[in-house]
Amino acid sequence: MECGSCLHGVGLGCLVCLLILALGTLFTSADTLPNEASALVGVASNWKNSPRNWLGDPCSSNWDGVKCSNSHITSITLSNLGISGILSEEIEVCQSWFIWNLSYNLDLNGPIPHSIGNLVKLQNLILVGCGFSGNIPAELGRLSSLSFLSLSSNHLRGPIPGALGNLSSVSWLDITDNMISGSIPVSDGTNLGLDMLTNCQHFHFGKNNLSGPIPPSLFHSEMKLLHVILDNNHLSGSIPTTLGLVGTLEAVRLDGNELSGNVPPNLNNLTRLVDLRLSNNQLTGPLPNPTGMDGLTYLDMSNNSFDESEVPAWFSTSPSLTTIILENLSISGQIPTSLFNYSLLQTARLRNNRFNGTLDLGDQISSQLSLVDLQHNNIQKINTGNYSQELILVDNPYCEEGESVSKYCTIPQQSSDTMYSTPPPNCRNSLCPLDQDMDSHCSCSCPFRGTIYFLLQNFSDINNPSHYFSLETSLYNGCLEYQVPVSSVSVLNPYINNDHYLQIDLKFFPARKVYFDESEVFLISSLFNNRNFTVPHEFGLYSFRGKQYIFQGTVTGSKSKKVPPVIGATVGVIVILSAIICLHILHKKRKAKEAASRFQFSGLWNLSTSSSSIPQLTGPRIFSFEEIRKCTKNFLEENCIGSGAYGKVYRGVLADGQVVAVKRAQQGSAQGNQEFKTEIEMLSRVHHKNLVNLVGLCIDHNERIVVYEYVPNGTLRESLSGKSGTRLDWKRRLRVAHGAASGLAYLHELADPPIIHRDIKSNNILLGHRLNAKVSDFGLSRTLFDDTKRYTTTQVKGTVGYLDPEYYMTQQLTAKSDVFSFGVLLLELVTARKPLEEGQYVVRQVKDAIDKQKNLCNLDEILDPTIATVNALPGLESFIDLAMKCVEEASRDRPSMSEVVKEIENIMQVADVNSTAESGPTSAGKSGEDLEYSSDPFSPRTES
Repeated sequence: MECGSCLHGVGLGCLVCLLILALGTLFTSADTLPNEASALVGVASNWKNSPRNWLGDPCSSNWDGVKCSNSHITSITLSNLGISGILSEEIEVCQSWFIWNLSYNLDLNGPIPHSIGNLVKLQNLILVGCGFSGNIPAELGRLSSLSFLSLSSNHLRGPIPGALGNLSSVSWLDITDNMISGSIPVSDGTNLGLDMLTNCQHFHFGKNNLSGPIPPSLFHSEMKLLHVILDNNHLSGSIPTTLGLVGTLEAVRLDGNELSGNVPPNLNNLTRLVDLRLSNNQLTGPLPNPTGMDGLTYLDMSNNSFDESEVPAWFSTSPSLTTIILENLSISGQIPTSLFNYSLLQTARLRNNRFNGTLDLGDQISSQLSLVDLQHNNIQKINTGNYSQELILVDNPYCEEGESVSKYCTIPQQSSDTMYSTPPPNCRNSLCPLDQDMDSHCSCSCPFRGTIYFLLQNFSDINNPSHYFSLETSLYNGCLEYQVPVSSVSVLNPYINNDHYLQIDLKFFPARKVYFDESEVFLISSLFNNRNFTVPHEFGLYSFRGKQYIFQGTVTGSKSKKVPPVIGATVGVIVILSAIICLHILHKKRKAKEAASRFQFSGLWNLSTSSSSIPQLTGPRIFSFEEIRKCTKNFLEENCIGSGAYGKVYRGVLADGQVVAVKRAQQGSAQGNQEFKTEIEMLSRVHHKNLVNLVGLCIDHNERIVVYEYVPNGTLRESLSGKSGTRLDWKRRLRVAHGAASGLAYLHELADPPIIHRDIKSNNILLGHRLNAKVSDFGLSRTLFDDTKRYTTTQVKGTVGYLDPEYYMTQQLTAKSDVFSFGVLLLELVTARKPLEEGQYVVRQVKDAIDKQKNLCNLDEILDPTIATVNALPGLESFIDLAMKCVEEASRDRPSMSEVVKEIENIMQVADVNSTAESGPTSAGKSGEDLEYSSDPFSPRTES
């Protein structure tokens, strides 16, 4: 009320003008270059859950995760935000970027775009822990400035491109934990290969499907490699002797392959080697002798087929070992006492051999020794000296000759109590809300959780608390160094997983507040994948995967920015700015009241609670979760007819026999909640034969489920691609275009208030029993409440390739934005090509083809061959002309949807097509009534 009274009679426009005059030059120099800003907006339009402050200009508005220099975007760092969607080809515009980091966004999927090879200044590309699929693009080889390439923990397939051998500056190459197959490429005079990466220090290729021999030419003396990690693949053949030429090596992991033959003796030349793992192969010949590896701390050669041997002499001459693992070999003889006297030794795992005689641990046992495992050997007697830690002698003669009651003759039961966890604080009040934990200062907060995996470490006593005290301290100090406000760091449940990695759960607690901000969460994640955290020396190479953080609160000031001082700013400017904010708040409140009066559902939604908040809908049916579960046969996977980032779609049959499509949202997506709400509100009040029909909804059990009519012939995209088996001839395509246009015209001109769909694309056009088009997926739709208002200002959403360029440049959404998308759809109908495919834009392709001869003759090259040639398609010229009008750059030059409908009807008359008739589908091996779709008919914005 005070704001309203103090500003009575003052026009909003005047205040804006005064503010512009006062602050006009403040941020001008920070404005982002238009092409880079639009490209970033275009890329983000394919995402859900982008940062909440991504409004306005990226540079001058200080977008979270975005760094700029001289109006250029130089860095994108968005780790662990739960982003879902795809990475579009539009990134090629951003050639000034140095860092691109999207790690730990599990639902960020699709292929890595080939246009990424145009980011010639890129230095760091970090896409760890996402859902990317397809091949590693060979175009990455163009990035001559790239020094850090990490693509681990995705779903990438295919071979390693030899073109990566061009990355002369790369020092870190990590493709761990994918499905990469084929051989390791090396150069041969014609083709490039990884042997050319002389400056690379890290080859991390573990947990893939690589096969064939390790090429001898992969290694040579000029290389600077520190780590060669090739574990858990299908590599065969012998270990190349050239590996011994790389004198810089500190760690070699070849375990978990199918390697055979002798271990090259010249590996002894690797005097800097700390970690050597050759276990789980088919190696033969003499047991390797690591005598020359003076710094070796971790040695594992288990599960091979080495020749039978006596206890090797080097057992008595390897004082640096902390861990020796020689299991399932054929070593015999008495173990020398000196092995257990090494001051650094922590673990000796020697089971399933033929060690015999007396086990004498001596009187100078290493104080760090915590495990001696000699199960399944021939030990007859023991002298444990003053050793009191774990000793296992199960299935030895010692235990069979009257010593079965000995504590050494039973296998210790592992208990979760033996796993280390940061000691809980001694607090009087030990209760916190369910979503919160107590930090070391007895404060309740919501921690950021993640898991760190150590591929290498030089200790094996994993229950020794001293290791974790130092890890907690180093991570805590690292956060403070990089100004992340944490109160403490906790370590939980360290253990060696099935991949022989040390796995540890971590919790980071926010300082002086309950929740972290988005920027703080992805900063913690980025510190891990940029290798900024310095871990204690006993811990080695690591990777990290954070869990999605639920941002349930925003503390005042938690997203404060460092604002440069404004010379000459006056108190009057501050007053004016405050006035504008007050007016804006009043304006928003008035609009909210207007919206509430128009929508019977507004104010009734509370998507964070149970079914008690279900709105009283008229028309759509409210289903219980039990009804939904029964109609889909408990969400039987065989009934799944599509999936996407939003969730899965199931075919269901209701109790009355009606067949429906059930879209079930994934849990935990705030943006998904908003799209769910929007779609229900839109579909519950629009009814047209060319719009998908809403049957009902379910928000029981905190679910977000929409029930639609079942549309049996899938999406238009599937038909055009041939995936569905439905053939669309020219006349049927005209009917589809007419039906989709009619549905859109209804939304724009007959719905009250008008609706802008905002995501028209071939995946959102469904085909009914007789191929009648139905527009679907209203999750991004927006309403124009004021009939006199021609646009609404909103954050850009949509699908790249279909997106109106004027919309994403101005953020002003109009009905003509749908018209542009529909124009692209028309071109897709005649070419069957995706709007963006292999860097080619269909609008540009058609324009170029027409401009060559000023007619349509050249279109034969890009026309869909399944519908014949240009001359055989009556009305095609008018159809193309209409499509090109729809995709005019300026919205004022585009027709309205009602004009589009009339023009398509004219074309149909020329082609002798009855607009009211709907012909049944033709398909390869399917009848019209049996055709069903096999991908998500209500797909999220993940396709281009």
